[in-house]
Amino acid sequence: PVVPCVVSQWSVWSGCAEPCKTTYRVRRRHVLQEPRNGGEACPALEERAGCVEYRTLQGTECKQSLIPALITTGGFGKARKKRAAADGNERTGYCVEFQLVAITPGCLHSHHSYTHWMQYLREGHTVCVECQHPALDSTSLHCYGDGSGSKKNQLLHWQAVGNPRCKGTWRRIRQLDTCSCPSVHSFLFI
Repeated sequence: PVVPCVVSQWSVWSGCAEPCKTTYRVRRRHVLQEPRNGGEACPALEERAGCVEYRTLQGTECKQSLIPALITTGGFGKARKKRAAADGNERTGYCVEFQLVAITPGCLHSHHSYTHWMQYLREGHTVCVECQHPALDSTSLHCYGDGSGSKKNQLLHWQAVGNPRCKGTWRRIRQLDTCSCPSVHSFLFI
């Protein structure tokens, strides 16, 4: 008989591969049953997603300031809030509205499932970027790259985590307590 491939559920996401730099995290699954007699082939067994860890393995804060602003899809915030609530360290965050000025073509050429959100980045659009734990620095109460010290109309740089070819510039419009952009234009500081 034809026997399809059977795989396990995904593992939990690993931590970032290296602290203090833009890198990736991994989740894996394994083959429970190999396909036989022309059965359906096995799907991918590993997925990677971009991430940044702001603390060293010893727990001290990274020395360099990570510029440009590093962003990911707002959907990642749901998992982030669950972890923060579980450890009791969640601080109140905020949202920053930016107008996208320039975007590299690399944002449109992302073929991985975890980079599909980048296709919604368009020049001229207003986007909301939320600053929440753990990206919210406990001392300064700001996220790296939020543009809080910038001059009016100053061009600021950003990069999408998960695709180093997706980056651009934006202008800070204002800071708000909560984000009001549609979900496709809502992002997170990493």
